[in-house]
Amino acid sequence: MIGEVVKKVVKDLDGMMGESELGEPFLSSHNYRTHPFNVEYFKPICLVKSDRKLAFVDGGNRELLSAPNFSIQLNRVYFNIFEGRKRIENSNIPQVIEFFSATFAVFKNNEIFFDTSIFPVEDKFSRLVPDESDLSFSSTDRRLMVGSSRADISRVASIARRFAEWRFSRHIVENELEKGDVLVMDGTLRTAFVNEANYAREAYKVAKEKSVIYSGLSKTSRLFTTTGLSLLGAVRKLAQDSKVGPLWYYYPIADSLSPEHEAAFFIVKLHEQAQRVFRYEIYGEQAKSLTPEEINEVLCQLCINSCDVSFPGYPYGLIDADANARVRYDELETYRVMLLSEVSKLGSWSKFSRHMQSEDAHSILNMLRG
Repeated sequence: MIGEVVKKVVKDLDGMMGESELGEPFLSSHNYRTHPFNVEYFKPICLVKSDRKLAFVDGGNRELLSAPNFSIQLNRVYFNIFEGRKRIENSNIPQVIEFFSATFAVFKNNEIFFDTSIFPVEDKFSRLVPDESDLSFSSTDRRLMVGSSRADISRVASIARRFAEWRFSRHIVENELEKGDVLVMDGTLRTAFVNEANYAREAYKVAKEKSVIYSGLSKTSRLFTTTGLSLLGAVRKLAQDSKVGPLWYYYPIADSLSPEHEAAFFIVKLHEQAQRVFRYEIYGEQAKSLTPEEINEVLCQLCINSCDVSFPGYPYGLIDADANARVRYDELETYRVMLLSEVSKLGSWSKFSRHMQSEDAHSILNMLRG
């Protein structure tokens, strides 16, 4: 019976995924100027010599203790620098920063807010992390809510790590990069939360002053076309149907007109054997001033960095950044034990546990069932 149902599911999905018309790029806001699909927009990435350096930045965070009214997390942000495939040692700022964050519910202005306190692991990290005054969010902020439900405190707690990525990136540009170099954040340049745009503008300002190109490359994309196809899949289909070939290429998709997303973005294929294409963004004001030759040179450096056999077509700098920024599960237990030990020393276990036990029944059921 199950097998027959599965067949029906796949058959229905196959019908819905028929080879429909590509349509046009669709971004759900009017604040974007999209470029219609046209095979002539595909541009080859030509390999040229360049001494531009690439700095890659990524962050990670995991929750250590939580309850409906608080979330304690460990946050980590890391960067590296490459010239092509050659790693360049940084010298002026730490390569990785770590901090604990404590987000807690407070009642003010007749509403529940979530405020976050920051605790750098080392004093030298203090100037590289976000300001606590920027980390207060209404639990009914529509940008944080899911449907009509109040914002989840664990999700709000992760905003501190995102803000840290912006601030750390600004210092990387300021202290480690030179004119013509490129900073590549993991993810888009879109700002989504209260105060986040201020951190982006700080970073963009320094990048403009030093003529460092500020950009971002996304692992995933949920963009669509006007016929419901995935945007990245549609670009790949256009390339395949038009026999663009296996060589590296880039394709301009849209320019943002929104102050919350100051970017021009492209779909890029960074290796001839790549099985995936990615969304790559350049800070909009800089993108307008770059010549086609300069864009090619930047993308050429990304191509050279995207030759690792483990993931051809994805920059090795971001593979390395992800590995070093990631907070691993095997680290969590050590920190949890340390936190709970301090709670016990304070004689506050009953005060903490009454809140933590508000949401741990599901984990108990999981343990009972193995």
